[in-house]
Amino acid sequence: MIDTETRSRIRHLFHAEHWKIGTIAHELGIHFETVRLALETERFNSSKTFRPSATDPYADFIRQMLEKYPRLRATRIFQMIRDRGYQGNVVQLRRFIACIRPRRREAFLRLSTFPGEQGQVDWASFGEVQIGHARRKLSCFVITLSYSRALYLEFFFDQRMENFLRGHINAFEDWQGLPRILLYDNLRSVVLERRGDAVHFHPRIVELSAHYHFAPRPCQVRAGNEKGRVKRVIRYIRESFFAA
Repeated sequence: MIDTETRSRIRHLFHAEHWKIGTIAHELGIHFETVRLALETERFNSSKTFRPSATDPYADFIRQMLEKYPRLRATRIFQMIRDRGYQGNVVQLRRFIACIRPRRREAFLRLSTFPGEQGQVDWASFGEVQIGHARRKLSCFVITLSYSRALYLEFFFDQRMENFLRGHINAFEDWQGLPRILLYDNLRSVVLERRGDAVHFHPRIVELSAHYHFAPRPCQVRAGNEKGRVKRVIRYIRESFFAA
């Protein structure tokens, strides 16, 4: 159900501004069927008989997955239910998921880089895993190229300096190369001290950069858009690689 104000806005956009139903649904972040019903016209409500949807047999499973993993992507769920016999397409699935999960919107500033110019590096925590009789913290080393979005990730049981350096070296070997600049969050493994624009780098990072000929660069404090590439990649790893 929608409130009176939303219904009024839908009818104004459709009848006065001549917007299409899909455009209205996208703008307001609601399902297109909700827009149809709000219009209350014979054109879209001549029949009240609804045909079964291909997603109906999987509705409970999809809801359970979204309850457990609220940000799980529709493409990942599509893969899961297709293995269970789903015959519909991903568009039908996205429409159904839009009905049961609110649309999330993100504001960001797009930064452009040249090929081979910049990469972004960060750690991500992935909770704990059972190893024998002990539980160990699981961390993921992530590095991505800002232009091509090429990705290298590796899981470790801690975020020690040795593993941080090993992640770099393994990525360079996997790619058979590296970018000119590597951008970091203000990690203790990279920045020992910072006073304004003056940065005291960790000596191990200085040694690594001298050997591989890249320039380490820390992000500005509270400038989340500068490291948006790697944060987006970490989100992909959490929701489409590690989840479920």
